[in-house]
Parts: sequence; structure tokens; C-alpha cells
Amino acid sequence: MIHRLLPGFYFHTYGPNAPVLSIRSGDTVVATTVDAGGFDEKGVLISSDMRQSSPDTVYSSSNPLTGPVYVEGAEPGDTLSIEVLGIRLNRDSAWSRVASNFGGLTEEAPGRRLLYNEAIPVKRYEWSLDLEEMTGSVQLSDSGRFPLIPLHPFIGSIGVAPRFGRVEMSLTPGEYGGNMDCSDVCEGAVLQLPVSVRGGLLVFGDVHAAQGDGELCGVALETSAELTLKIDVLKKSIEWPRIISDDWIMVAGSSRPLMEAYKIAHVEIVRWLVDEYGFDKWDALQLLSQVGRVRVANTVDPNYTVVAKFPCRYL
Repeated sequence: MIHRLLPGFYFHTYGPNAPVLSIRSGDTVVATTVDAGGFDEKGVLISSDMRQSSPDTVYSSSNPLTGPVYVEGAEPGDTLSIEVLGIRLNRDSAWSRVASNFGGLTEEAPGRRLLYNEAIPVKRYEWSLDLEEMTGSVQLSDSGRFPLIPLHPFIGSIGVAPRFGRVEMSLTPGEYGGNMDCSDVCEGAVLQLPVSVRGGLLVFGDVHAAQGDGELCGVALETSAELTLKIDVLKKSIEWPRIISDDWIMVAGSSRPLMEAYKIAHVEIVRWLVDEYGFDKWDALQLLSQVGRVRVANTVDPNYTVVAKFPCRYL
């Protein structure tokens, strides 16, 4: 069954929020997203009454999330499988910026402003998107250059409610998925997430038209999109997000410092090779050491994300 979700409300947290749609395993959801700043397909900013709010706290306004989607039959200990059937960019513009107190080259993020120097100045970039040629261009004012880059749309933020009843802000990645900013979560990929709350409570947003590894400045090409997702419940247990493409199996580990995220991703992909593909533990480690690849997905969020990749041809 195909469900069309036109959101009228957006969440800024991963957690036990009230679902806006209930589906069955095997169903497909077609839904729109707004960009990381809350701008819709017409470039209009969503109103404050369309955002999650509370009289008791202030939420980060970044990455408004569509959902949650409740998946019937999904129980704690299961796995939610999300096949990305389509990512259709629905406007011909995207924005990016260099931001104060944020990015992979600073330790100035909120709560960690420990540096004596002045903060990085804010500079905003407006990108034009050619949705037929799938390219993006921008005027670089200081140099006069006008680069043309290929687009590679992917879902920057997608996750389920975290384990132990936690609530996490929409900027944070973890074992539940979240703001991984992993460009492998693209059309044709399958993302698997561990279910910790009945129904899973899947939310998604923050589509990027393009982004380099690490999201160095902290901001990708932020835009809106229509997503088509086929969602299944798998009666198996996993610990961290898994991604499957035609060429790779992958595990995303998110933590700080970066080396801890690296270790999580690689320990988990070795377990996957042993449990589901019949490898000896040490053989898996040896082969992964020689043919594996690593993507540093983000170095800017409250947790960093590292993706360990193993070629499918050796499975």
C-alpha cells in the first residue's frame, strides 16, 4: 500500500513523539520534506506553529523532521528496513553557509566556546540547481569563479526513536540513525535501523542536493524534496545503522571522538560479516583490513559519524 504524507507539523527531536501516520510492514510512504532551515519547496519558511515546541524548553530550529511514521508490528529488538525508492528534489535552489561557532575546523559550537579568537564570520551562499542536468552552481564572490558541480541527493537526517526512552535533538546522530549526513543514504540504498520503541517512530528530513565527506563547513546544499520510502519490519536485531547498496554493505558509527566512531563502525561490520555471511571473526577482520573503505560522513554534529564499507563482491 502507498501512503501519501503531506506534513503540517515538524519535529525537532528523535524520541517518543506522537505518530502522524500508521503503516504496515511492506508499505510505501511518499512524503515531502523541508530544508534544514525550515524552507519548503516554494522557498517559504514554515510557521512557528508548525514546529515542535514546549513551554518548558527551547528546541534547536535546525533540521525539521517529517513524521513520525508508526510501523505496525515493529517491536523493540526488531530492525526497520527503509528502501530509498526515490529522492525528487522539488525546487531549483539550495543554500549553504559558513557559520560562526560551527563546522569541522572549530571547537566553537554551543557549549564548547573555548577559543580566545574571534568566531568565523557568517557567509551565506545561494546555489542554483539544474534538476534536468543534475548540477549545481554558485557565484564565488571573492574569486569570480562560477563552479558547476554534480548533484548527489541524499537524506541527511533519518532515524527512529532512541533506546532507553531517550530524546535526542534533530542535529544528533546515534545508534538510532539521526543526523548522520551520510551521502550513501541515497536513491537505491537500503537503510536498516534498530527498533527500540514499539512502532519504530521513523522521522526524516534535511535532504542534501550535494555534500562533501565530513560536511566540513557544517552545512551542505540544503534543499527540499519528495521522498519515496518502502518500509519493512525485519525480525532480527542489530546495534547500529546498516546501509546496503549494489556494491557495498556499510555500518554507520556515531560518537566522539572520531576514533571511537571509527571503532564502532568497524566492530559492527565485522559482527555483520560473521553473523549473516558466515565469516570467521579473524578472517573477516583480515579481509576488511585489505579491501574495506571508510567514509567520514560528518565531523560537525554533536556526534561524529564514520561509515565502514565492505565490497559486496567478497560476500
